[in-house]
Amino acid sequence: MSTAYTAQTAPKALFDYDKYWASCFEPAPFLPMSREEMDQLGWDSCDFIFVCGDAYIDHPSFVTGIIGRVLEAQGFRVGIIAQPDWTNVEAFRVLGKPNIAWGVSAGNMDSMINRYTADRKIRSDDAYSPDNQPNKRPDRAATVYCQRCREAFPDVPVLLGGIEGSLRRIAHYDYWSDKVRRSILMDSKADLLMYGNGERSIIEIMHRLAKGEKIHQITDVRGTAFIINKHNRAAKAQFVEIASNDVDTIGRVDPIINPYVMSEDIDGCEIEKDKGNSLSQYQNFQKEVVANPIVREGDNLDPDTQIVQLQPASKAIKHKLPPRELAVIRLPSFEEVANDPVLYAHANRILHLETNPGNARALVQKHGERDVWINPPPIPLTTEEMDYVFDLPYARLPHPSYGNARFPAFDMIKFSVNIMRGCFGGCTFCSITEHEGRIIQNRSEESILREVEKIRDTAPGFTGIISDLGGPTANMYRLACKDPEIEKNCRKPSCVFPGVCQNLHTDHAPLTQLYRKARALPGIKKILIGSGLRYDLAVLNPEYVRELVTHHVGGYLKIAPEHTEKGPLSKMMKPGIGTYDRFKQMFDRFSKEAGKEQYLIPYFIAAHPGTTDYDMMNLAIWLKKNGFRADQVQTFYPSPMATATTMYYTGKNPLAKVARYTEDVDIVKGEKRRRLHKAFLRYHDPNNWPLLREALKEMGRQDLIGNSKQHLIPTYQPAGTDGQYQSARKKNSTVAGDSQKRTANPGNRGQAQNNRPKKGQILTQHTGLPPRETGDAKKPFGGSKPKAKSKPKSRA
Repeated sequence: MSTAYTAQTAPKALFDYDKYWASCFEPAPFLPMSREEMDQLGWDSCDFIFVCGDAYIDHPSFVTGIIGRVLEAQGFRVGIIAQPDWTNVEAFRVLGKPNIAWGVSAGNMDSMINRYTADRKIRSDDAYSPDNQPNKRPDRAATVYCQRCREAFPDVPVLLGGIEGSLRRIAHYDYWSDKVRRSILMDSKADLLMYGNGERSIIEIMHRLAKGEKIHQITDVRGTAFIINKHNRAAKAQFVEIASNDVDTIGRVDPIINPYVMSEDIDGCEIEKDKGNSLSQYQNFQKEVVANPIVREGDNLDPDTQIVQLQPASKAIKHKLPPRELAVIRLPSFEEVANDPVLYAHANRILHLETNPGNARALVQKHGERDVWINPPPIPLTTEEMDYVFDLPYARLPHPSYGNARFPAFDMIKFSVNIMRGCFGGCTFCSITEHEGRIIQNRSEESILREVEKIRDTAPGFTGIISDLGGPTANMYRLACKDPEIEKNCRKPSCVFPGVCQNLHTDHAPLTQLYRKARALPGIKKILIGSGLRYDLAVLNPEYVRELVTHHVGGYLKIAPEHTEKGPLSKMMKPGIGTYDRFKQMFDRFSKEAGKEQYLIPYFIAAHPGTTDYDMMNLAIWLKKNGFRADQVQTFYPSPMATATTMYYTGKNPLAKVARYTEDVDIVKGEKRRRLHKAFLRYHDPNNWPLLREALKEMGRQDLIGNSKQHLIPTYQPAGTDGQYQSARKKNSTVAGDSQKRTANPGNRGQAQNNRPKKGQILTQHTGLPPRETGDAKKPFGGSKPKAKSKPKSRA
C-alpha cells in the first residue's frame, strides 16, 4: 500500500483482528462441502457458508479458496456450497443454517461471459466446472444464488461479492438483454455488496457481525454498497450531497417533453426546466451543492422506500465542495440513465473518476423510490497483507469429492504464481481497474519464492517448470507513482496513456531480480512468463527485455497491441503500433543473441467501439504485410461497467466530458458489420472472401482484390468454400452430445496449450477463458512454418 494513505485513513491490518472463538479448531485439509465432512472436523455448524458458481478448488487463484481460507484464518468455520442446484432451495440447506452470514459469488468470471460468446451464443464448455461441463450454474448466478439463500434462511445476512456483483453495483448496460438494468442490489436482495477484492471488507464485516452488530448498522465499510432504508438512513445524515454535474459538467440536455402532448402540439407543451443557472435542464443537475431536493419536510413517504435525506448545504458553502469524507455524489437515477444515453455516459464517467481510494467519494443513485449507496473503494492491501493472504494453508487442489475430474482453469494455473494484483493500464474494454484498482498490490519476494518451492515440493505432476510469475499483467511488479501525494490525488484513468506518466516509477530491476532468484532455486528447470506483457513499459527497460527473452519465453510471448490504427487505439487507451514495432525489434535482437527461435503472439480485437471499416481494412493490410494469420478472433465483448461498453451503448466517449452534441463514437453493431470486422482479421479464410470483396468494392478499394502477393484477397473462390461465415472457435457452438464426447477423450486435453509456436500465429481472446482448440494453424503468408526449439506452456 502506498504511504499516501495517512494514519487517519489506514485500515486495520488483516492479521490484527482478534480471532473468533472457533480458531481452536485446526485448519481443515479442505473446507467442508457436506455434513459428513463437518462431523469429521468436529463442527456442529458453520459460521459462514460460501455459495459459489465455480467448483471448489482450494487454491489462491480461485475465489472460493481464497475467501474461505482468509475467514478460516480469522477463526470462523467456513462451509462451501459449490455449483448448487439453483432450482431447489434444499440444495442451499445441505450444511445447515450459517451462524453469522451467507457469502455469495458467481465465481472467478462473470456468469454471463462464462456462458455466452461475444455473439451471444451459448458456450459448450465451462473451464471452472468438473471435466469442462457446461450448464452447472444459472444465468446471472449471483442474483439467483442470493435469492435462494434468502429463501433458505431468511433471517441470515447475505453478503454478495465477486466480479459479477462488483461490475453491477450501479445501473448498468446489460449486453445480453440489450438494456440498462438496475443495480444488482435491487434484484438480488443481498444485504451488502462487497466490490473489488474482498478480503479487507469481508474480514471487518464478519467480525462486526460476530460481535452482535446488525447488518443494517454496517454502512461505513469501504468497498461496499447497500440500499438505504429506515434502519440505516440516519447513519448517512451527516453527508452533503453533490450533484454529479458539479464534479464533471455535462453539456446541454434536451428538455423533458410532457409525454401526454400530441406531436403536433409540441411547441405549446410544458417542459421541466431548471430555475437556476445550471448548465443542464435535468432536475438533479444543479450548479451548486444541493441538499436532497426531492424529499422535503412534511413529505409522507413509506419509510421503507423513501430515498435518503441528506444534510442541507449551507449558503456559506454554496460554491465550495465539502470534505471528501463527508461528500456523496448523486448520480443520475436508474430511470434517467435507462432513458437517456447521454446521462448514462455521464454517470459512467463520474464512476470512473471516483475509483482512486485516495480521493474517491461516496456515490448514490436513485432506483425508483430507493437509493443505492456506494462507499469509496477499499484501501489496497499492503505487501505484508498480500503475503498473509497467499501464505495461508491452501491444499492447491480441487476438492476430493470431484475424484479424477479435470478442470481446465486449474490446469492452466496450477504451476503458476500470482505475484501482484491491480493494473494501471486503464484499457477501456477491461474492468480490472474497476475491480482490483489501479494501484499495484505486491507480494514480497520471499513469499513468492516460498510458493514456488511449495509447488516444487507438493504439486502432483510438477516437472520443474513454473508456467507463470505474473498477474493481471506480467510486468507491473513494484511499479508505482513516484510521489505518494500525487498518487493519492490523481484522477487519471491510466498511468500509461496517452504516454507513460512522468510520475510513474518504471524500473523493472525488482522484477528482473525476482526472475533470477526464482530460476536459481533447486529443482526449478525453467520459469516461464505467461501473463500478458505491457510492452510500452518493457521498452523502457532493455535489461529486463533481455532477461525475459533469454530465459523466460517458452517459444512465444503474448502481447496485446489490439489494433494498428489511431482511432480505435485512442478509444481503447492503448499505445500506438510504433511502440509494438520498437519492442519487436528488441525481442528479435535478444532472441537472436540468445540463439533462440521465438515469436511474438499479438492479440487483436474486432469491432471495438471507435473502429471504422477502414480501420479494420488497414489492420488486415498490416497483418498480411507482417505475415500474420489470426487463428482465433475475439469480437469486442461489452462487459458491465467497462468504459468501452458505455461507448457501445451510448455512442458517446466518456473519456472526455460528455455532451449531447460532442463526438459520436463509431459503434459496430449488427451481425453483418461485426462479421465484416472479424473477416478482416481472418482475411486468409476463403469463407470470408465474398464478404470482403463486397466491402472493399463499396469502400473504393478494388485495388486490394487480385491474385498477386500485394493483394489482400484473390478474385477467385476455391472449390469447396461457399462463402458462408464459420466460427473458427468451433468448441463454442458444439451441441451437448459433442461436448460430452470431447471431454470423455483425455487425449485431447491441453492440445491447444501444447501447440508448438508458429511464426505468424496470433490470438485474439480476451475473456479470461483458457485457450480453445481451433484446428491446425495455417502457414504464414509467403513462407513455410518453421519449427521451434521449445514448446510453449499453458497460458496463465
